[in-house]
Amino acid sequence: MEKNWVIKAPGSEAVVDSLSRELGIEKPLAHLLVQRGITTFEGAKGFFRPSLSNMHDPFLMKDMDLAVERIQAAIQSGEKVMVYGDYDVDGTTAVALVYSFFKDYFKEIDYYIPDRYDEGYGISVKGIDYAAEHGISLVIALDCGIKAVEKIEYARKKGIEFIICDHHNPGDVIPDAVAVLDPKQEKCNYPYKDLSGCGVGLKLVQAFCRTMGEPDERIYDYLDLVVVSIASDIVPITGENRIMAYFGLKKLNEDPSMGLKAIREVAGIDRKEIDVEDIVFKIGPRINAAGRMESGRKSVDLLVCMESKNAAEISKTINSFNLDRRSVDTEITRQAIEMIRGNAEMQVKNSTVLYNPEWHKGVIGIVASRLLDHYYKPTVILTRSEGYATGSARSVNGFDLYQAIESCSDLLVNFGGHKYAAGLTMKIKNLQKFIDRFEEIVTENIDPEQLIPVVEIDTELQLKEISDKFFRILKQFQPFGPENQNPVFLSENVVDNGYGRAVGTNGEHLKLTLIQEENPFKVFPAIAFHQAVEFQKINQGIPFDICYQLMENEFRGRVNLQIFIRDMKFD
Repeated sequence: MEKNWVIKAPGSEAVVDSLSRELGIEKPLAHLLVQRGITTFEGAKGFFRPSLSNMHDPFLMKDMDLAVERIQAAIQSGEKVMVYGDYDVDGTTAVALVYSFFKDYFKEIDYYIPDRYDEGYGISVKGIDYAAEHGISLVIALDCGIKAVEKIEYARKKGIEFIICDHHNPGDVIPDAVAVLDPKQEKCNYPYKDLSGCGVGLKLVQAFCRTMGEPDERIYDYLDLVVVSIASDIVPITGENRIMAYFGLKKLNEDPSMGLKAIREVAGIDRKEIDVEDIVFKIGPRINAAGRMESGRKSVDLLVCMESKNAAEISKTINSFNLDRRSVDTEITRQAIEMIRGNAEMQVKNSTVLYNPEWHKGVIGIVASRLLDHYYKPTVILTRSEGYATGSARSVNGFDLYQAIESCSDLLVNFGGHKYAAGLTMKIKNLQKFIDRFEEIVTENIDPEQLIPVVEIDTELQLKEISDKFFRILKQFQPFGPENQNPVFLSENVVDNGYGRAVGTNGEHLKLTLIQEENPFKVFPAIAFHQAVEFQKINQGIPFDICYQLMENEFRGRVNLQIFIRDMKFD
């Protein structure tokens, strides 16, 4: 698939030059810092040397004092407490964190994860009824609740109070809970707005520790859970998130909790240095799989587990859920692609909307993402649940999916999400009307350029500028993630030195050894996945441009610097 290359706006050349001199680093590296808003020596010091002392005062968050006071009152009066959270990674890690901390303070404390299929996202009537039946008077809700106005009122009538810890955008009305912790709500002066739900849970624990005169060091034991939530929930890895992610990775690598250690082992990554990418592709999907295939409570059972034998058993169960999930989403993706290939009208549309009542509800978000990669159009995948058509949507770069779905709100029972990902439910009789309306809205509002995948390039780089020192400093930009992505470089007029070859089971990948005209004696090993179609031109010695990332490749115990080619273009 053809891709557009877009070079990010450069920073001030004068600032780049000044920063390069002050830090004693190459200009391309200084350029990357300026692009990230780092323009001074002190700013660079804070970026390269994160410090837990730079975390914000939790009491800057609106209602934090009320939340801590209510928890103290519940402890003193011996109330029964329940920790409630969403069934995804952010929700289950948040529940595990808050439950693990407060179980030493409450005689009776439980946790509750709603069923994805029976209760759906967020605070449920069934969950509130469960609390009432078990004599629970206080619920700490995590990663959900900011829009649960009616549910909180329902709970209040049953004598149940809520502390809401959320990080999603609030609606026009804030629920009447005893305390609402959400840095995105109006009149909240908390300096950092992009915490994960688990991150908000950590701030609650931090505030409680300070009130009780306990050192902040107590909360650092939970940073491995927080980094898993940050990476999996795709929140920006900037500011306070970057600090927690940095130290969370250290904890995850050096001394992980029993449950996360067990996940590392079943994922086969217990003998390597784990990074954010490992969490996104190895750890997160396994935690998510329990909620997709059975119950998210199973993930919390693992994350709060204190015995290695039990942790090993639960992690094996969760791993089997993940294998089942992978098999199911692969098959549904195959069926979806066949539906599109067999429908000429669908192939020329600007959007993709597919419905199959037999598809597994737990994986359709994954299928939507896979189809987006395949066809690169705003995509909605729907299945039947509780008599409705319900599903997930994903969008292309720059197109506001949420706004498009909102324009169809009269056809929907409910919907929610943001610019690039959303969930929606409708009556089945409205399905065709939705398909037609959604296509019309997309066609009217999308720029044809938005239907071409984009590779964002940070800066141009000569291959001769790449050195061990350069890469050593580049690695200190980690942890990578949203708003601090692994940099993509552009190098022009490279050629293979004649040793390139097609590799892979079907020869679909390329393994190259690149040189550039300016320095033909310095060679760089490179890998290009699914680009073997270009091998004939490369083999003829035709120069080409590449956009790429730098990575380490380990083979037979040796670690080498390698160019990971994202895309290539010939004149």
